[in-house]
Amino acid sequence: HLAALVLARGGSKGIPLKNIKLLAGVPLIGWVLRAALDAGVFHSVWVSTDHDEIEKVAKQFGAQVHRRSPEVSQDSSTSLETIREFLNHHHEVDIVGNIQATSPCLHPSDLIKVADLIQKEGFDSVFSVVRRHQFRWSEVKKGENKMTEPQNLNPAKRYRRQDWPGELYENGSFYFAKRHLIEKGYLQGGKMAYYEMRAEHSVDIDIDIDWPIAEQRVLSFGYFGKEPLKEVKLLVCSIDGCLTNGRIYVTEDQKEMISYDYRDIVGIDLLKKRGIQVRLISERDCSKTLSAMQLGCIAKVNATNKLQVLEGWRKDIGLSWKEVAYLGNEESDVECLKNAGMSGVPADACAVAQKAAGYICKSNGGCGAVREFAEHIFLLLEKVNSARKQ
Repeated sequence: HLAALVLARGGSKGIPLKNIKLLAGVPLIGWVLRAALDAGVFHSVWVSTDHDEIEKVAKQFGAQVHRRSPEVSQDSSTSLETIREFLNHHHEVDIVGNIQATSPCLHPSDLIKVADLIQKEGFDSVFSVVRRHQFRWSEVKKGENKMTEPQNLNPAKRYRRQDWPGELYENGSFYFAKRHLIEKGYLQGGKMAYYEMRAEHSVDIDIDIDWPIAEQRVLSFGYFGKEPLKEVKLLVCSIDGCLTNGRIYVTEDQKEMISYDYRDIVGIDLLKKRGIQVRLISERDCSKTLSAMQLGCIAKVNATNKLQVLEGWRKDIGLSWKEVAYLGNEESDVECLKNAGMSGVPADACAVAQKAAGYICKSNGGCGAVREFAEHIFLLLEKVNSARKQ
């Protein structure tokens, strides 16, 4: 029994609840859980946590949850202690694939190859490394009267990068080990093997990268699911709660008023300039409001079945679901979010809509969420175009 295990403690000395902080619209832990589940090599996928919110997110992504004890939830607790506690409660597990939550560019293809190494080729432990081309020098501490010395080079004959194979360093993405090793107190031992990851996939939030840079790396090199991304040609946006904040103001003469953010109007214009159709949908009759906003978008109001409307539009234009993006925020949007190739919700969307979406905006509805989702679409289109060139 090969189990994937992601350790995700609630406490963090740096970023509070970092493991579920949104990274490129997805909770950090969601990136590795998606890769582990889609790899198809694990008999079970687990998250070990001491926090209710992390448990909730883990289950949303399809993982099982092991509630760790307070004894292994301290700042001083080690990964080995936490894994051993997990094994004490799960006697069916023979091999643990400990995957770091802070490695969001992990791909299923890496995990599949590692599973083969440990299950078919007989290795007892396998861990991830990355190749680096860095020259090392000995450290000279303050007050010491000596010179630094080269550690892996001859200064008189420095290698060119293309002439030097570099060195292998642990990157912390994962550590696979058999039960008997872990019970003896080892994550690496016995018949050992390393697995070399591509440099662009070797991202560690904890060590060498900050959040905005990590988001750009993930958008360029992250794993977005089994189906390849396609160019988005249609964005359908729910009006109430996405384009607006969902509030309706009523004047004394019983006229309705709503507010919207000009940034969202700019976002719609930018989408149109990129050749992406934008259509609007609402469950209520807001035709007068739309007319006043002068957006120039096809809209459907009084839509009692949003999925039926979306399906009709998709067929009329001749698009696949992968070419459709949808921004919604309510329970009535869930089926549209699940079917669309690219889906998003504002930060204040209801829980079931957030669970169905692929991207959760930082902005609330009516406060720039449409513009933010448009920017996300543009970044993913760059990824699609890059893949085509390759």
